[in-house]
Amino acid sequence: MPFRSDQARDRFLTAQARLFDRRWPRPWHNLDVTTRFGRTRAVRSGPAEGVPFVLLPGAGGNALMWHPHIHALSRDRPVYALDPVGEPGASTQDAPIRDGGDWSAWLGSVLDGLGVDRAHLIGCSYGGWIALRHELDSPGRAATLTLLDPAGFGRVSGRFLAWVILGGLAGLTPRPVRRFAARPLHNATLLDDDLMGMLRLAMAFRRRLPVPGVFTDDELRRIAAPTLALLGARSQLYDAREVGDRIAALLPHARVEIVADAGHDLPMHSPELIAERARALALTGSPAGGGAAAS
Repeated sequence: MPFRSDQARDRFLTAQARLFDRRWPRPWHNLDVTTRFGRTRAVRSGPAEGVPFVLLPGAGGNALMWHPHIHALSRDRPVYALDPVGEPGASTQDAPIRDGGDWSAWLGSVLDGLGVDRAHLIGCSYGGWIALRHELDSPGRAATLTLLDPAGFGRVSGRFLAWVILGGLAGLTPRPVRRFAARPLHNATLLDDDLMGMLRLAMAFRRRLPVPGVFTDDELRRIAAPTLALLGARSQLYDAREVGDRIAALLPHARVEIVADAGHDLPMHSPELIAERARALALTGSPAGGGAAAS
């Protein structure tokens, strides 16, 4: 059992459901898709027609992290926000996820179960890595890729682990202290009281998922989908300029934008910018200014 007890799981799911009721733009619907890796929860918003956005959260996250983005993203096309198996959320895991190939197969099965032939994939951090892995294994199924400080571009550094640990410790402090710590830590998530409450409950969850593998140059050259990589200028995961230059040089249809003052907290730091850029990419099918890194 990933949660330490049935009671811990029930507390988490009750809090998650309450937050959806309070923070998620209406209307929305829960859909459950069965895959060989387990049952996956998808939260559907937006109109019935159109190539949908499919949202993949970062490590330790679930669909709730996208609540600031949903209103804008769902204006003119469907949106499916996923609770990945193996992460704290409403999905259940029946088989282990061992590597990127398993993640790719999982995402393909979820899209099949939702009746989605093609999707505009938006992936944050670990979710960005999954989106890229899926495009490598199922080329052309992603109509576009929007990657938010994606993993898969280097080994996890001690600096990043320290940032995660310090953010977790700050999340346990009283609200004024936590909110004060958000700026020096470059972690806007600390300002969201509801998500911080969920973080405390998620500490009862044991995460057992693979570390993202590093993409080779040859793999990146095979990514043909129109791609927008949004990187935090202060990313704690890697040197944003270095990674941005690599993406721009190797992905044939990619544009990189480096977001000033943002770190790996990019989805919470700049939700309006992310929704605007993702919608423009989905509408045109072309990352304007492809190949050019911008600040």
